[in-house]
Amino acid sequence: MAEPSSSFWQGKSVVVTGGAGFLGTAVVRDATDLEADVHVIRSSEHDLRDPQATRAAVDGAEVVIHLAANVGGIGYNRRNPGPLIYDNLAMATNVFEQSRQAGVEKLVSACTVCAYPKFVESPFSEDDLWTGYPEESNAPYGLAKKMMLVLSDAYRRQYGFDSCAPIVANLYGPDDSFDVEDSHVVPALIRKYAEAHDRGDEVVTLWGTGSPTREFLYVDDAARALLLAAERLESSEPVNVGVGRETRISELAEMISRLVGFEGETEWDASRPDGQPKRYLDVSRARDLFGFEARVTLEEGLERTTAAFREQAAAGPAA
Repeated sequence: MAEPSSSFWQGKSVVVTGGAGFLGTAVVRDATDLEADVHVIRSSEHDLRDPQATRAAVDGAEVVIHLAANVGGIGYNRRNPGPLIYDNLAMATNVFEQSRQAGVEKLVSACTVCAYPKFVESPFSEDDLWTGYPEESNAPYGLAKKMMLVLSDAYRRQYGFDSCAPIVANLYGPDDSFDVEDSHVVPALIRKYAEAHDRGDEVVTLWGTGSPTREFLYVDDAARALLLAAERLESSEPVNVGVGRETRISELAEMISRLVGFEGETEWDASRPDGQPKRYLDVSRARDLFGFEARVTLEEGLERTTAAFREQAAAGPAA
């Protein structure tokens, strides 16, 4: 199990777009611990849809890790297809071009498992990435992110620009958004079950049928993978970053309800969309190319994430 090298990162100028976000916070923490000179790029200060603002953000960087995104859960995706494709395409295009012009040595731009076709044999192999259209509710987001792989390959062939776009599985962890409507499935379920437990509800109703499967990667593992990719991945080919294990949504719901102490019933609203039916990655290429293997089990990660939500709820809203 490979670890990032302090000799690579020490004193290196590193820009992390979206560095104040969920995954960005973990990447910034780890890079700072390795004594990199880290600069956090926030959307309130740099609109990465604008080329000049993007150039100002990446100027002087040796390594850029691009994590900024317009992103949400199924409900958010269905309400915002236009902004999702425009914002993410514009940001990616600008980050690649302005990083190249600024002389950045390495760009790591996080892609997403949503880029995969809706129907593809599991575990998802990188070789099947272009065999079909993504699941409709997340296609605008997934396709915008997928274009980063095209950008990386084209810029490597045209300019010799060293970049990569690792395909990251569904993330979760303590600092995620716990918004019931717009968050991803793990934090949304934790909040729903915890609040139902606290109110004494007898039933929790969840979207869909519970039958789809997903792969869940703990945020700290994802941060380590991106730092390793910056050091070691010298290719623009797609590389899956995950745990190599699928979990049915109904199984996930059972695990979370048990962790929060909810003893009632779970009902499934089949009139609501399930999203992609199956999502589970072949992660052998990441292990072979840059030594990444996930270390945090789903059970351990869910325990940490549930405890963090309980702590936040006990502390009350931030002043």
